[in-house]
Amino acid sequence: MPESRTESFNQLARLQRVITIAALTLAVSWGAWAYLAQWHVLGVVGLAVIFAGHAVVLALEFVLMARVNATDPAPTATFGQYLRAWYGEVLHAPKVFCWLQPFRSNLHADHLPAASTRRGVLLVHGFFCNRGLWNDWLARLTQLGHPCVAVNLGPVFGSIDDYLQAIEAAVLKLEAATGQPPVIVAHSMGGLVARKWWAGTHDAHRVHRLLTLGTPHHGTWLARFAVSTNARQMRIGSRWLQSLQATEPAHHVTRMVCFYSHCDNIVFPASTATLHGAHSWHLTGVSHVHMVQREEPFEELLRQLSQARPSVLL
Repeated sequence: MPESRTESFNQLARLQRVITIAALTLAVSWGAWAYLAQWHVLGVVGLAVIFAGHAVVLALEFVLMARVNATDPAPTATFGQYLRAWYGEVLHAPKVFCWLQPFRSNLHADHLPAASTRRGVLLVHGFFCNRGLWNDWLARLTQLGHPCVAVNLGPVFGSIDDYLQAIEAAVLKLEAATGQPPVIVAHSMGGLVARKWWAGTHDAHRVHRLLTLGTPHHGTWLARFAVSTNARQMRIGSRWLQSLQATEPAHHVTRMVCFYSHCDNIVFPASTATLHGAHSWHLTGVSHVHMVQREEPFEELLRQLSQARPSVLL
């Protein structure tokens, strides 16, 4: 059984379990107290704060994002697109952070069939996430017969450089199972992890294609408020990003596809999620976490998997 499957709990899953259970306990306790005290209105207000408080935080992110994006060259979002993106994130974020990651991160094992002739896929999550983010992708890829591995990156708040060994181990598994370089799909910070690992290999042929979803390739405005090491590394103009850009071979970018959105509430300005020379794919009206659920990235992955193995350095 794969190592990622045998880990019953990883560091982030435990933390998010504690947060989720604490919130539910608080909600039940508050509701019971308000009912017994016959403070029904106050009880409803308290429950609304507990269960819908994240919607207010997300709304603030969208306001900041809209203001910062006002001068960005990315397409300008309409109010309706902002509203739909906010609503999608309000519904999807709790599913990811309160269910899939804390309780279902080991639902799907890595799929490594013996002597496979199909190209493999490496799925890399981002900041404050784990492999549970990719549950739908793992299930679909396994059903289609594609070898796939989803990593857990840790420590949660460490340096991005701490995660490179996990990428190397996962790529080695896929290379051994398929004899081919994998397609890497990375969300948010995961794209930076993949780029840093790839640059350090000094071998362009270790990767067939790199697809990034909402990756802060040039940093993100929101990271100016960050306190953890990995989040500070994602500040616009950070020394870590400058070092990556200085050491990364220029031809790597020709094998990258960057999905980005003018409604990304975490990575903005929107164009910071693109790279000059890569194929940039704009997702209209899509928020940051919800981006993983869009069909366009998955369809592009399938297209890349169908391509022949590159025989020359691009």
